[in-house]
Amino acid sequence: MTPHNEAKLEEISETILMPGDPLRAKYIAENFLEDAIQVNSLRNMLAYTGIYKGKKVTVFPSGMGMPSIGIYVYELFKFYNVQNIIRIGTCGAFNKELNIFDTILVDKSYTPGNFAFSFSGKESHIESSSTFLNEKIKSAVSNSNLKHNFIVGNMLCSEVFDYYIEDFEEFKNRFPKELNIQGSEMEAFALFYLAKHFNRNASCLLTVVDSRYKDFEVSAEERETSLNDMIRIALEAATKL
Repeated sequence: MTPHNEAKLEEISETILMPGDPLRAKYIAENFLEDAIQVNSLRNMLAYTGIYKGKKVTVFPSGMGMPSIGIYVYELFKFYNVQNIIRIGTCGAFNKELNIFDTILVDKSYTPGNFAFSFSGKESHIESSSTFLNEKIKSAVSNSNLKHNFIVGNMLCSEVFDYYIEDFEEFKNRFPKELNIQGSEMEAFALFYLAKHFNRNASCLLTVVDSRYKDFEVSAEERETSLNDMIRIALEAATKL
């Protein structure tokens, strides 16, 4: 147990799926896992462990932003001996060619923020995902319905929800141009940085749910179907670990 996680050591699997929303973790447990049990409810961060195609999998939410995911990832790696974390989340698109519900597997995460310096006193603003884990995910994609709207790309990990930024174009101009950043989310850098610190594996799989360049309305059913496809990809990858 930790101040933020009441699960027993044996209740947490070595592979974690990590959505941001606790209710999405609950949804995954109820709709995709067999024999799922709730293993954490502290601070309403509802976490579950169950079986997917014979593989023990834990679904543990991260909350929003690097400080929140940093707490849970640190404790899962350090105190629960977790080996693999796949973040499954949503993102906004910066690339005009991306469409709503496209899926992005993050290669590198860039942040202008100071998470690394706060944690270790060392400057770092770009961190990579796990090549090993990404290959498992790409293999799962090749056998799925996602392969025609799937890319591997670099993402911004922002400390501010980008739709609230007053001068978006000026904001974009701060990014290193060579990274060809595809969009933004708010957690992956901290996940990748801590995975490197503990010598573990971490990846991030994202569904595009908004774009400044697309005027596109989607139904609740379309949104759920798209997210379900991403969830299945992560679970299929987990069975190979």
